[in-house]
Parts: sequence; C-alpha cells; structure tokens
Amino acid sequence: MLRRASRQRWWRRVAIAPGTPLPQRRLFLLPTRFGLGWAVLVLLLLLFGINYQNSLAFALAFWLFAVAVVALLRTWRNLLGLRATLRLPAETFAGGEARLGVTLEGGRPRHVVEVHAPGASASVSLPEGRGEAFLSLPAPRRGEPPLPLLRLESAWPLGLVRAVAWLEADERLLVYPRPRPDELPEHRLAGAGLEATDFAGLRRAEPGDSPARLAWKQWSRTGVLAAKAFSVPPRQQLWLDYDACRGDPETRLSTLCARVLAHHQAGDRYGLRLPGLTLPQGEGAAQRREALAALARFPGHPAEGPGAAS
Repeated sequence: MLRRASRQRWWRRVAIAPGTPLPQRRLFLLPTRFGLGWAVLVLLLLLFGINYQNSLAFALAFWLFAVAVVALLRTWRNLLGLRATLRLPAETFAGGEARLGVTLEGGRPRHVVEVHAPGASASVSLPEGRGEAFLSLPAPRRGEPPLPLLRLESAWPLGLVRAVAWLEADERLLVYPRPRPDELPEHRLAGAGLEATDFAGLRRAEPGDSPARLAWKQWSRTGVLAAKAFSVPPRQQLWLDYDACRGDPETRLSTLCARVLAHHQAGDRYGLRLPGLTLPQGEGAAQRREALAALARFPGHPAEGPGAAS
C-alpha cells in the first residue's frame, strides 16, 4: 500500500493539466518485455560476432539496434506535443457509469494512443491530428468524486517501448442519487397536467378547427357556428420535502431524485426542502438541474473517488 501510494504521489507530480501540450520533460519511455527481449538478442548477436569474428552477426546486431533506435524515436514523437482536453458527462446517476470524453489533438497524424483510467481504457488513432476517446468510469455512489488520474501511452510502431504520460484534472464529477420510483403516484408517472381536457365553454369557430370540436347542436339552435374550448388542468405546485420521506438518508435522497424526474416530466412547479437548504419553487430544465445537483451535493455520505491510474 505504501509503495502504491508513493507511486501515485510521484505520478501526480509529473502529471500535466488538460489542454496543455505534452512537454518533453513529462514524457517517459518504459521498455516492454518484447523490447527487453530485443535488447538481449542484439547483445547476444554482438557477443557471437566478437567471439567468432562473424561479420554477418555484427551486421544483424547493428541493423537490429538501428531499427530499435528509430522505433524509439517514433514512439516518443507519437505522444510529444499531444494536447488532451476532457468533456464531462451530461449527467450520471449512482450505480451507473460516467461517460468521460477525452479529446486528443496533436496537430499532425498520431497512431494508436491509449487512454487508461482505473477500470476503464480506450484506444484512438488521430489520422487527421484529432480524435476522441470515451471512458466509462464506474459511479457507485452519489456525490462529487474527483476525476481519476488518467494515463496516456503508446507503443506504436513496434512495441519495443511505451511512451507514457499522466493527466490530472481539477474538475469533479457530479453523481446524482439513484432514483427510486416505487413510491411515486401513478398519475405523476403518466405525465398528468399536459393535456387540455377540461371543458371551458364555447368560442366562435375559426378556420382550421377540427369538426369534432365544433358545437353542432348550438349551430342548429342559433345558427351561429361555435367551437368547444378546453383548458389545460392547472399544474401542481408542490414541495418535495426531505423530512416527509421515509428511510435512511440515502433512501430519502433516492426517493426525492425520482420525484424530481417525475414532476419535471409532468410539467409541475415544485420546490425542494433539504436540511439546511431550500430550493424555491420553479419548473423547467434549470429547476431540474439545480434540484438534482442539490441532492448530489447533500452532505452525509461521501462518494468514493475512482482512484489513481495504475
């Protein structure tokens, strides 16, 4: 554990921020098993040539060494100057996955760049100097977990070495509680309040009115063609109260999350009451976003961070 923690601290010290071109001093070359085997083969050929004065062994050893040097430089240049930016997911609920977008820009073609995070990885090529990879990060709990330390690497073209760099962002994910719709009224789930169904009287008919809406009996008695007018039922105006829910804090937040989603879909005007916070009544996408954010940031059960890249 101590060794892992010390590695993570070192990785964070050499990590770059999103949007920063990858500099030479933050790019590291690590040999692979194939690369170590290649080096052993070159050494054996060199020793064979020295012991037996075999010019063919010398030529093959130097040729393999030259190929390795060229491959090392190509691998190094494949990541050098690469710029990575992050695109946070639109919304994430506890128990699901946060789809994090990583946009890579290099100004020139790049090949097989890998992006790694704990529990997720993706590979992308940049034939025109730009590409995007998506990482599905686990989000087991609500809250604001920090983004994990990301690792960029590439072993192109031969896999002799891996060019490695680390990316650390200050942004945080916003994970909403998992909705529990089991206690919601059925008429809210059906989206009541959106249909104009209440009869409100008669009005003068206008071109384009549906024949089903015309008052034919009224026309036969008075000779004036009228149309039936309907009004939209009034939208509910209500409060979603933490204290009115049952269960432990996380169960209450999950119930409130489901009710926020249902009342938003129904077009209701609602407010949110939490201990220490009152969100005034409102409606629309902004009200939904603020209510879900308040539920995600409610103190008491901290989210577990995804951890650092390994």
